[in-house]
Amino acid sequence: MATEILMPALSPTMEEGTLAKWLVKEGDTVSAGDLLAEIETDKATMEFEAVDEGVVGKLLVAEGTEGVKVNTPIAVMLDEGESASDISSAPAKAEAPAAKQAEAEAEAAPQSATAAKPAPAAPKSGDGARIFASPLARRIAADKGIDLAGITGSGPHGRIVKADVEGAKAGTAPAAAATETAAPKPAAPAAAVAAGPSSDAVVAMYQGRAYEEVKLDGMRKTIAARLTEAKQTVPHFYLRREIRLDALMKFRAELNKQLEPRGVKLSVNDFIIKACALALQAVPDANAVWAGDKVLRLKPSDVAVAVAIEGGLFTPVLKDAEMKSLSALSAEMKDLAKRARDRKLAPQEYQGGTFAISNLGMFGIENFDAVINPPHGAILAVGAGLKKPVVGKDGELTVATVMSVTLSVDHRVIDGALGAELLTQIVENLENPMVMLA
Repeated sequence: MATEILMPALSPTMEEGTLAKWLVKEGDTVSAGDLLAEIETDKATMEFEAVDEGVVGKLLVAEGTEGVKVNTPIAVMLDEGESASDISSAPAKAEAPAAKQAEAEAEAAPQSATAAKPAPAAPKSGDGARIFASPLARRIAADKGIDLAGITGSGPHGRIVKADVEGAKAGTAPAAAATETAAPKPAAPAAAVAAGPSSDAVVAMYQGRAYEEVKLDGMRKTIAARLTEAKQTVPHFYLRREIRLDALMKFRAELNKQLEPRGVKLSVNDFIIKACALALQAVPDANAVWAGDKVLRLKPSDVAVAVAIEGGLFTPVLKDAEMKSLSALSAEMKDLAKRARDRKLAPQEYQGGTFAISNLGMFGIENFDAVINPPHGAILAVGAGLKKPVVGKDGELTVATVMSVTLSVDHRVIDGALGAELLTQIVENLENPMVMLA
């Protein structure tokens, strides 16, 4: 029985994607785990694997097609002994979702209602009806002596696949039939950017002026929606401090000299990540996120770090950062940043965390206020370290390297005094860097 391959939801927020490249062609035989296609989500280009074996009968969506909705058929897989001529009800090739999107959705509505019905259980042996199972599932069942009639398939249209029979005991049906789960429901999109003129009104405003229209990709749309939502719904407040970096710069130079034979070079940002991770452990009530009707306080320090890429931004998360050495954090951050710029991060690598760091110091920015990335409780905006005149402990005027930081805080999660305690702990860690190695 020919089965449809559907557009997968490769991240919790994915509603549509771009089929960037097919890695197979019609007529190819594939096995479970083989790569089928490269798909661009709102954040990354990810590889899509086959979950079963079969022959690629028809590719329904052309390479480069944008706006392919999740759960839209993108290909048809043939079973053993079938040919392309057996595909009788394969859907037509997906259209570009621009002008005809509304019409296509209206036509698909009755079909969607039908498709939403649960797949029927696999028929019993005595029913005389065919049991739909993949060839690989049949072979595994035969080897284990498993009766396929007692298994409910979790594949398309109730088809029994490899995962359904792997855990079953010989001669019996599995203790609990695999439950068919739909693709993760994308989070409800934020309201369209409001409080501004319409697109047509803005275009009309610049009629007669030379301009280039830049099409919004998925990442830019997501950034616009999420940060608009953040500024409209998250009650920000801001705490500012200056940090003297002379002790840290001296300590860093000494460490880098000793680490040079190992090819390790620590950056100031590595120390900032460690300082924030340890501060979250010292002030555990601030290691929290907003979860709608509750606050979640995390045990580990999972610190996100903003990485600028062409056309957007990633915030890869360094998990358990309080447990890792500076050299380990440095190596992990370099790897995450490189793969972020190549758009090769997996969703679990840039989702989560309780706290974020945005460092624009390398661009010469002295200070700024960063926008919280929900559901994080806070974000630290880091400016450049600059030589400034300061008053010493004995009242003498001297010169020091000073860095300005601003902590943006979600007041629903962290109150003023708690935020001040967290920022003070960060400052003390950076001004006394040897403490971070204790």
